[in-house]
Amino acid sequence: MTYILLHNPSCGTSKKGLALLQEKGIEPSIRKYMNVSERLSVDELKDIAAMLGTDTPRAFLRKQNAERAEIPEDASDQDLYLAMAADPGLIQRPIGINNKSATLGRPVEKLLEII
Repeated sequence: MTYILLHNPSCGTSKKGLALLQEKGIEPSIRKYMNVSERLSVDELKDIAAMLGTDTPRAFLRKQNAERAEIPEDASDQDLYLAMAADPGLIQRPIGINNKSATLGRPVEKLLEII
């Protein structure tokens, strides 16, 4: 089992999610997607949406950051994927991925649902 945590070490919720997984004996592979070298591509974002059981990036878009970035509410999904790939601050965190399943860790206990 390879549990991947899309993690932002500057985010309190993300840190709590990692701590919870570690308390349960899970050492996830950590992807610091905010780092330029570890950013998510549009295709990876689409895969995450599918693993979350949705066909839209709105399910894991940080709405307040989208407003600050002046992304229109009626932006197309493709435009949102492109924006999220260019600016990872638009992505909710943490996101846990295990095999072909993913979950948004809000609240962080949701990260345990895909173990």
